[in-house]
Amino acid sequence: MQIDATGLGKRFQRDWIYRGLTRTFRPGSATAVLGPNGAGKSTLLNTLSGQLLPTEGQLTYVLGGRVIAVEDLPQHLAFAAPYLELLEELTLWEMLHFHTQFKALRPGITREKLVGIMYLEKARHQLVREFSSGMKQRLKLALALYAAAPLLLLDEPTTNLDETGVAWYQEHVQATRAGRTLLLSSNVPAEYAFCDEQLLVTSYQNGS
Repeated sequence: MQIDATGLGKRFQRDWIYRGLTRTFRPGSATAVLGPNGAGKSTLLNTLSGQLLPTEGQLTYVLGGRVIAVEDLPQHLAFAAPYLELLEELTLWEMLHFHTQFKALRPGITREKLVGIMYLEKARHQLVREFSSGMKQRLKLALALYAAAPLLLLDEPTTNLDETGVAWYQEHVQATRAGRTLLLSSNVPAEYAFCDEQLLVTSYQNGS
């Protein structure tokens, strides 16, 4: 999926979070969205995902030569972030069953295979609310990484992961990035070292 941002800006009340962003994100690219805490990295990702409307400027989404309306974007989008909630009253297996009714997995990946990929075989019938923070983050990442979606957004992906979890993330983000448009918000080099492009977001931005 290609995303064209033209003169993009977001303001909350009188404060501009970012402004004047013009950039094209092309299929197959991996872009690290960088900047200090509070600069607006998460706000930008949420705007690109269609969850927030821009205050000014325009976003255009193109997939296979066809323009995608923002209201149709969710079916083409996978998004993982620490602040996105899971259905914690479900077991892991129930969660996977529910999720895949709305978001198909990548070809060749079944729910059974995904459980193995996450190393959560012993937790398949455990309630998600009983998971550790690291297990929950691995689940969020796996649902995004292995979704059949051409647009992948990751916000601080290694939050709550230990060293083993970080290595797991690095392996699987590399395994699933080909052909997708990937944007990753981070301040941790280990999270975005593989990215081939960078975008610096400051608290007030003119130009890209």
